[in-house]
Amino acid sequence: MKKRKLDRNIFTLGLVSLFTDISSQMIYPLLPIFLSSVLGMGIVFIGLLEGIAEATASILKVFSGWYSDRLKKRKPIIFLGYSLSTLGKPFLYLATLGWHVLIVRFIDRVGKGIRTSPRDALVADSSLPEQRGKAFGIQRAMDRIGAFLGPLIAFAILPLLNNNLRLVFLLAFFPALIAVLIIIFFLKDKPHVRDPSKELKSFSLKDLNRDFKVFIFILAIFTLGNSSDAFLILRAKDLGVKVVFIPILWLMYNFISSATSIPLGSFSDKLGRRKTTLLGFFVYGIVYLGFAFSNSQSSVWFFMGLYGVHYGLSEGVLRAYVADLVEDKSILATSYGIYHTVVGLCMFPASLIMGILWQSFGPHVAFSFGAALSLVAAVLLAIFIRR
Repeated sequence: MKKRKLDRNIFTLGLVSLFTDISSQMIYPLLPIFLSSVLGMGIVFIGLLEGIAEATASILKVFSGWYSDRLKKRKPIIFLGYSLSTLGKPFLYLATLGWHVLIVRFIDRVGKGIRTSPRDALVADSSLPEQRGKAFGIQRAMDRIGAFLGPLIAFAILPLLNNNLRLVFLLAFFPALIAVLIIIFFLKDKPHVRDPSKELKSFSLKDLNRDFKVFIFILAIFTLGNSSDAFLILRAKDLGVKVVFIPILWLMYNFISSATSIPLGSFSDKLGRRKTTLLGFFVYGIVYLGFAFSNSQSSVWFFMGLYGVHYGLSEGVLRAYVADLVEDKSILATSYGIYHTVVGLCMFPASLIMGILWQSFGPHVAFSFGAALSLVAAVLLAIFIRR
């Protein structure tokens, strides 16, 4: 039998992610520096800000997913989410206090919370089961290409702007605007057959099958040790990486993430999602132990590169795994909402715990805590999910 070509929506959503991440990643690796060096915010505030931002997005993901299933449409909700994030970005230029940045990040994450579950459901809707790993790999790879180009652009224009971080934040608005225009003109909703017996009027956890529930519980444990990447940037700075090279470090991470997402996504189609996820957990543990006990700049570059491999083993693969485990496809976007909500809500205490452990006991204990939880998650996955 001839293999079916991937739907155009996969590449369209990939382009949307590419331009959105160019915008976001022109900002994100510089934001911890802006908060600490320009606005004078402490490490705990940075952890609190990131935790609140991610928790906000996560709470909305389950509602937007549920509403998408009920509406039986994805595109309008995806458009709303990306538009909201785009409109908030220019206001970073005006920020003079920590809470100003908190508000902008809040608006940005509200947009992300609205769009993410319907977008992932549309990727799954637009691909066959045997294509899911590759489909999500393409979408995440293009996301990472944008995340690769964003820091590169920031690195290139910073000297031209006399290291004015505010102007970089202002220019980041324009790639995000391109992403919104792509949604308007090129993204297509997939038709849904209205079956009265499967109309989604209310939702209960009883609608979810056992393996999906166990999977979500295991991911919650893993995510409690998966704090904001801002701490990796701060750790790199502590170990001697100069501020001007931080965007390049972030660029390298995103290049490796992008380069590995498609082949490792396809790899999961063949090896199986469970085994690939286990490997991703172990690689994460190695990375965090590396950041815990590294004492040189060269080791930071190595482990940041390995962190990119972890991304290829996990981000798209976990999303494909959700579609594999959910038996009732009429609640697919809702299930993605639950997945993203649980992960995001756990990132709030994860970032806060990381900040407190770092400030109280140092980075060795803080990063070792994350490595330990990744090992616990791997053991639970190996024992309790067999298929």
